[in-house]
Amino acid sequence: MANMSPNKNPMPSQEPEVRSRNFKEVALGYTEEMALDEAQRCLNCKHKPCVSGCPVSIDIPAFIAEVAKKNFAGAYDVISKSSSLPAVCGRVCPQENQCEKNCVRGIKGEAVGIGRLERFVADWYNAQENVKKEKPVSNGHKVAVVGSGPSGLACAGELASKGYEVTVFEALHLAGGVLMYGIPEFRLPKSIVQKEIQGLKEMGVKIETNMVIGKVMSIDQLMEDGFEAVFVGTGAGLPRFMGIPGENLKGVYSANEFLTRVNLMKAYDKENAATPIHDAKHVAVVGGGNVAMDAARSALRMGAETVSIVYRRSENELPARAEEVEHAMEEGIKFEFLTNPLEIKGEDGWVSGMICQRMELSQPDASGRAKPVPLEGSEFELPVDCVIMSIGTSPNPLIKSTTKGLDTTKWGGIVVEEETGLTSREGVYAGGDAVTGAATVILAMGAGKQAAKAIDEALKK
Repeated sequence: MANMSPNKNPMPSQEPEVRSRNFKEVALGYTEEMALDEAQRCLNCKHKPCVSGCPVSIDIPAFIAEVAKKNFAGAYDVISKSSSLPAVCGRVCPQENQCEKNCVRGIKGEAVGIGRLERFVADWYNAQENVKKEKPVSNGHKVAVVGSGPSGLACAGELASKGYEVTVFEALHLAGGVLMYGIPEFRLPKSIVQKEIQGLKEMGVKIETNMVIGKVMSIDQLMEDGFEAVFVGTGAGLPRFMGIPGENLKGVYSANEFLTRVNLMKAYDKENAATPIHDAKHVAVVGGGNVAMDAARSALRMGAETVSIVYRRSENELPARAEEVEHAMEEGIKFEFLTNPLEIKGEDGWVSGMICQRMELSQPDASGRAKPVPLEGSEFELPVDCVIMSIGTSPNPLIKSTTKGLDTTKWGGIVVEEETGLTSREGVYAGGDAVTGAATVILAMGAGKQAAKAIDEALKK
C-alpha cells in the first residue's frame, strides 16, 4: 500500500554538539525499515519527471520500486546501469535541485527521499561480502582518462562497461580527485570513495597515480603510446584570491589547500598527519558555497573556538545546499551576512584580524543576483587568527600549455562541443570542472558519461 505521508522519513544523524567535534559521518543513513517506508511514498509516475532532473538519467521509479519489493540487489542493478558512483551520489548530490525538485510528491508535501534511498541501496550493496563486479570482454580499444575525479571516474566506468581498456592517470597519490581531497570525511567517508573505485578496478579500469599529465608525459605522448582517445577531467583546482592586503600572511589558506590538508593529508589525526595545520582558535571563511561550508565545519572540528562565514550577500542568496547551511548553523558556525573583507591584519607575520565592511543589496548584476554595494562608514574588525578563502577556483593551465591545438576560454576552461565533449583537438574530449569551472559532482559525472558515449560512437566507426 502506498505511503501518502506528506513528509519524507527524516535522516538519522549525530547530534550537533557531538558531531561538531569529530570527523565521523554526520548522516547515519536509513534503516531497512525506513527505506521500505520511504519507497512506498513513490507514486511510480508513468512520465517519470524525476528522471529528467538526473544528470546521469537513473531510472529512479524503477530502482525505488525494487526497494519497495525488498529487492535491494535489483535496485542496485538499476542504479548501476546509469551511475558508477551511487554511494557517493547518494551523499553529496544536490537532489533538492535536481531529481527531487521534479518529484510529484513535492507539490503538496516533501519530495520522495530519492538521494537517501540511493545511498541506502549503495551501502547495502557495499556491505555484501564476496560481491565483485564482472570484467566485460575487451573490445580491443584503448582510452586514457586524465584525472580521477567524478567526471574521469564516470567516463572510465562507462567505457569499461563497454569493454574498453581504460587507464586513468591521477596526479595525486590516491585516486578520487575532489572526492578525496575536497569533501570532508564527515560528509563523504574516504572508505566509501575507495570502495567505489575498487568496483571500477574490478571492471578492468587501470589507475596510475603520481602521474601529472603535462609534466611526466603529455597528452600527445599518450596518443603516441596507442591510446585512441583521451578524456580530460582534471577539475578546477586553481584557487582564486581577492587581491586584498594581507593575503600573503601566514594563517591564510585557500579552501582547496585547507581541505586537502585536512582530508587527504589527515591533518585532523594529530599522530598520523602527513601535514599540519596551525592551531587556529578564531577562523573566518570567506564565501558562501558548499566548499565554504565544508571548510568552516572542518575548521570547527579541528578545534577552533569560533568559526565565521563571511558572505557579501544575504542568506537568501547563499549558493550552498540548504542542508549544509542548516547543519553548519546547528553546529554553531556564525554567519556574517552582507559583509565583505577589506584587509587582513597581521602581527609577526601571522593573521591577527580582518577588517570588514557591511554591504547592502542593490540591483541584480550579470549573474542575476542582487549586487552587493558597500555601506559607507560601516567598517569593523573581525577578531580572527586564520582566514580561509573560498571564492571559487579555475582550471589549472598545465594541460592547455602542454597540449597542441587545445582551445580554452579566457578564464581557462577547455572549449568543447556541447553534445559530445569533443575538444578542438581530434581524439581529445573533456568534461566536468575543467570545462565549466567549479560545479557539482553529479554534473561532472554527467559530462564524463556523455563524453564516454561520444568516444564509443567515434571509435566504433
